[in-house]
Order: sequence, then structure tokens, then C-alpha cells
Amino acid sequence: MKLETLSVHTGRGVDPVTGEVSPPIRMSTTFERDVDGAFSRGYAYGRTENPGRGALEECVAALEGGKDATAYSSGSAASLAVFSLLRPGNRVIAPLESYHGTAKQLRTILAPLGVNVVFVDMTSIDRVRESLQDGAALVWIETPSNPMLNISDISAIAQLAHDRGAIVGCDNTFATPIWQRPFELGADVVMHSSTKYFGGHSDVMGGVVITRERDSVAERLRDYQGTAGNVPSPFDSWLIRRSLTTLSCRVRAQTDSAGRIAEFLTKHRNVERVFYPGLESHRGHEIACRQMKGFGAMLSFCVRGGRDEAFAMAARTKLFVRATSLGGVESLIEHRASVEGPLTMSPQNLLRVSVGLEHADDLIADLDQALR
Repeated sequence: MKLETLSVHTGRGVDPVTGEVSPPIRMSTTFERDVDGAFSRGYAYGRTENPGRGALEECVAALEGGKDATAYSSGSAASLAVFSLLRPGNRVIAPLESYHGTAKQLRTILAPLGVNVVFVDMTSIDRVRESLQDGAALVWIETPSNPMLNISDISAIAQLAHDRGAIVGCDNTFATPIWQRPFELGADVVMHSSTKYFGGHSDVMGGVVITRERDSVAERLRDYQGTAGNVPSPFDSWLIRRSLTTLSCRVRAQTDSAGRIAEFLTKHRNVERVFYPGLESHRGHEIACRQMKGFGAMLSFCVRGGRDEAFAMAARTKLFVRATSLGGVESLIEHRASVEGPLTMSPQNLLRVSVGLEHADDLIADLDQALR
């Protein structure tokens, strides 16, 4: 089945007793044992399993083309679940430019525990090859990257990593499975912040990790999920699963508008540079065309005039909300360097944009007046 059909039907069905078309929210934290002490109905305790969370995991696994998935209370919890696979002395290769929260986890949580963290320019295959000469347990890819939309060649990196016995994890949040399929390109694990496009309405937090196979990695993640206990609530699971039914419609419309906005910004005299992989001028455009079916709804641009003018321009917008996050129905604009702190690699005049579902003409007009 196509993604649109999977997003509607996987993990959902008409209740055989009541005839309910929409699945209920299952709030129970504990479940009855059989008389012999077993749990033949499949549920024991809310931390380890919940019907609604199971439906969400089943759907996301199907959308990404994986065999198993584990859901978490946030995207950060999901990435940390993948990093829990590492042990003291292991080596992880991570992108030099990525979501700052992921890099912070590697620096402040994993490194003190004895994990050797190496940050590499993932857009350079030569740099990745050099970094793998001493081996690695995990290669972590984020493409397109946050916030400058750099593109990494998943297939080439996966081949190098697998030759060295490393597993490959990919943060696919920006692209979503609508536009990019990391498992088809060689990834072993895919992660999403489901707070973003999966939730899609800026009203629920969550994260999910999908595995290519139902193997030892999947088993370790499932055990970690139940042991750490950082799972989404039944209501959060229900909200995200409900929102997945419109994922394709939302992402396609948002991406169409993002492409139009990127083209507009490249021609504006008060814009120095635009970061969007759909533009032929983008240095990763060729790879993006090869591994993506569409270029997503995220873009960044540098305002002429420096940091102060970037802040002033964002303040002059009328439709764009000055807020962190992305993937919601409303368009957001944000000065990324001030969010990321002293270790930021973002230019001081860069603004990141998450394109929502407003009409592209209205968004372009708003940016135009703010830039003028």
C-alpha cells in the first residue's frame, strides 16, 4: 500500500464490539492477569505497553518501511534511546552540523560515560572515510541538517560504515518518510522527533525510533524503552497517531509553499543567501535529487545587515510566529544562533523558517514587507 493508505489504516480499525471508527484513548496503567498469572491479552503495565502506543509504533514502522518501532516522550528521548546502544569505549561518528540538542547529548551525556565522540563534516565522504579508519560502533546522520539544510549521502556513508562493522542511524525528522526513505538507502535505524511533522499541530511532544529489522538492536531498544520509562502518555500517543492520517497532505502542501518561498528569497536584494536543497544553487542539490522525492518544508536564509537586522526583520513579520520548533500548521521564524548558544555554527544573520499551511502568496507578501 502507498504511504497515504498506510497512514490512515495501519494500527486503526473498526471496533468489533462498538463499531467505533475512531480508536479510543486507552488510559489504564495496569492490566488484569489471567488466573495462572500470565498476560494472554498482551498487556501488563502502562510503562511497557499500551494499546494506543502500540498502534502508533505499528503505523510509524510501516511508514518508514521498518520492522519495529519504539515511541518515546520526546525527540530527545528518542535520540538518547539510540545512543543507549553504545558502551564505554565505543566510538560514534556524528555530524558537525546538526540539531544542537543531539550534539549536546553526545558531548555532555555520552562522552563523560566513556563514549568516544567524533564530529565530522558529513557532507564530505572523504572526511567520513578518514574518521572510520579507527572503526566505530555507530554512525549518526542528520539530513537535511538543522538549521542549514546540509545534505549527507546516506548510501555512500552507509556503505563505508557497514564495511567497518558500524550500524547507521539517521534522523529523518526534516524530510519525513514522505520525501526520504533511509532504510532503502542503507540505514539500520531511523529516528524522528514526532513533535514535529508527525504531530503536526504544535500541541504534542514525542519521538520514535524505527529499526530495519526486528533484531537484537530492536530488542535492546524495546528493553531500554520499558526500563527507562520515558514513554509518551496514552493521550499523546493518540494525538500523534491521529495526526499521521494527514501527514502526506500536510507535508506535500508545506513543501510546495517552501519551494516557492525559497525561490522568492533568492531574488530579494536584502537576502544574502538561502539554504534550501531544492535550489540548484544548494551545494547538496544533486545528492538531494538522488535520495529525496521532495525537498521538505524547512529553509533558512541570511538577512543582509547582520544579527540586528535579522532580529528586526523577524519582528516585522505579521504571519510568521517567532518560536522554536517546526512542522506545525502555522509558519515559524527563528534566529537560530541565539537558541543554540556559544557553540553554534549558525551565521548570526541566519533565520530558520518552518513553512506552515498558510497560502504561499500570503507568506511571501509577509516576508517581502518585513525585508523591506
